[in-house]
Amino acid sequence: MYKQVLDPIADSLGWSSLVAAIPLAVLFILLGVVRMRAWLASLISLAAALVVAVWAYGMPVGQALLAGSEGAAFGFFPILWIVINAIWVYTMTVDTGHFDVLRRSFATVSDDQRIQAVLIAFSFGALMEALAGFGTPVAVTSVMLIALGFDPMKAAVLALTANTAPVAFGAMATPILTLGKVTGISSDTLGSMVGRQTPILAVFVPLVLVVIVDGARGLRETWPVALTCGIAFGIAQYVTSNFVSVPLADVIAALTSAVVVVAVVRLRPAPRPAPVAGGSVDEPSPEFARRVERPDSRAEIARAYAPYAIIIAVFVVCQIDQVKTWLNKATQTFQWPGLHLTSASGKPLGSVTFTLNWFTTPGTQMLVAGVVTMLVLGVSVTGGVKAYWASLVQLRWAILTVMAVLALAFVMNASGQTVTLGTWMAGAGSAFALLSPILGWLGTAVTGSDTSSNSLFGALQVTAADKADLSPVLMAASNSSGGVLGKMLSPQNLAIAAAAVGLHGKEGDIFRRVLGWSLLFLLGMCVLSGLQSTDVLSWMVP
Repeated sequence: MYKQVLDPIADSLGWSSLVAAIPLAVLFILLGVVRMRAWLASLISLAAALVVAVWAYGMPVGQALLAGSEGAAFGFFPILWIVINAIWVYTMTVDTGHFDVLRRSFATVSDDQRIQAVLIAFSFGALMEALAGFGTPVAVTSVMLIALGFDPMKAAVLALTANTAPVAFGAMATPILTLGKVTGISSDTLGSMVGRQTPILAVFVPLVLVVIVDGARGLRETWPVALTCGIAFGIAQYVTSNFVSVPLADVIAALTSAVVVVAVVRLRPAPRPAPVAGGSVDEPSPEFARRVERPDSRAEIARAYAPYAIIIAVFVVCQIDQVKTWLNKATQTFQWPGLHLTSASGKPLGSVTFTLNWFTTPGTQMLVAGVVTMLVLGVSVTGGVKAYWASLVQLRWAILTVMAVLALAFVMNASGQTVTLGTWMAGAGSAFALLSPILGWLGTAVTGSDTSSNSLFGALQVTAADKADLSPVLMAASNSSGGVLGKMLSPQNLAIAAAAVGLHGKEGDIFRRVLGWSLLFLLGMCVLSGLQSTDVLSWMVP
């Protein structure tokens, strides 16, 4: 049995925090400065976390290794299980030529890449986040952008940056429901509070996307569409989370924003842009060239959209309470063999419990959608198996990276390194209202999941709020709202994006391109949280 220690270095929380931050510092320096391949940087950082756990925190070697093995297993199931099957569906559409049809179909809405980025990366990505989460929107939207002619690096950056505002309500509000469980606060109340923070962020995300695509000119020429999209999303997310249903917040917001974008484009066509710098390296296929003179039939277009319609249909059906209950009967929960952990207060840690939700995980549902896609697109069993193998080969380094990063996160969590950092920040008193989103950002950057971040720091946020005479609802919600901004920096999501667009080994380059946006958004969220803790915006707290 290992009991966590919060201040192992000279009985000082400050010094202990500096040591606890070493694995994260190593990871971010290797990725962003040294530009090392993500899988190698993750393995080195994992080694650093093990050394700190054993040497500084006195964690038995066996317990530290077992915690890492549980994290690696969690990295594969459910996270990689989702991504592998999502990439498989994409691979089949490419092999059958239907992605070319999709490319041309989206161009009929608008041939402006700036509008396409808003519609696909933001609106469609938000829908994928709402239904599945866990890296699915990054994998799906990045390859869709490539199909429309985007440069792979730009496609990855757009997909990661867009995957912010919807994250707190992702996977049918799983992060909010988890936050309610660990804090004891009603998830409806927490959802209402988050719905008064992330909608403000949503207003600016589409504007940033057009800047990424085309700089200042893109903002100048397409801001009406981008701003209208963000406002529509934000209003729908606020109204739904506060007055309708927290789990449906992103679904309704995503669909609303997509409809608004199409309507605005139809009513006010954007200026035809000059060629965007750094254009696509993805040349049209011979199939595309052959069909220039012959427009795609409605049947062909329908089949091109079919995989995504199937994915949405499968996910929606699986969210029906009766279906979800039936599928959940196959779920298995067990204690990770040999792992025995307690918190600093002596309470058993829930992290030692591993869940195999075979049928309710989005990965299995994506697999089902892939099988149905095979039938609709006329892919043979042999062709489907070849496509699956090709997907595994494409993702081989991403698989290693994600498993290493989750092993790192579990070692830090199990040993107490993560809680040390959080507890040290929680000692800031009333200024904690400004720092609260940073804690959530840190948790998501490490684990790649807003749900995991809320599990780690939700209760800590409430405790810090009570000590500093702050609103527990506000601080808990700020953890989730700040967490959404750390997702684009998470090594696991960087690896997923790089693998999806064929940029293996370029995770460090992607990291540097999204770092500035993540920090800028985080600064805004910190200011908002701080103002909401004062008389200036305290009226926004339910």
